Amino acid sequence: MVRKICLAALFGILRFPTAGHCLPDPGSASLPHVDRVLVYKSKRLMELCNGSTVLRSYRVALGRNPVGRKVRAGDCRTPEGSYRLDRRSAASRFYRSIHISYPNAADRAAAQKLGVSPGGDIMIHGLPKGFEDVGEFHAITDWTKGCIAVTNAEISEIWRLVPDGTPIEIRP
Repeated sequence: MVRKICLAALFGILRFPTAGHCLPDPGSASLPHVDRVLVYKSKRLMELCNGSTVLRSYRVALGRNPVGRKVRAGDCRTPEGSYRLDRRSAASRFYRSIHISYPNAADRAAAQKLGVSPGGDIMIHGLPKGFEDVGEFHAITDWTKGCIAVTNAEISEIWRLVPDGTPIEIRP
């Protein structure tokens, strides 16, 4: 509780501009078609795209150890590579989550070579229950265990716009 109060006080003092932009919701009949998702870890930026057109962009928080490829379970790194958004859950400990198909064959082979588990359960998700009021300030620091975090309003928008099976590329 003290941590939450301190975070809320800190966030109330700071003005942190969001890098993302959200277009007005045009209504469900004319939702844009998202055919791929790009994540730029070094920029803490996620883009929803149709071809070469960026439809939406969001500031994100990554794993607590964000530099480099995810190698093993528990390394707190966000993976790098090409995956799919393959399923979703409205019943996670975060506000909504969309699963990333990590590990792929190359990730499993690299982990096997090291004799470790590659890990899994990498998601795009909203904020943890009880921290909804943190909002866009969640991206001030990397705080996940390897996932990609956005605000609750943003994951609701992503949930509507991005169908299961959409490719996601996570770049350094």
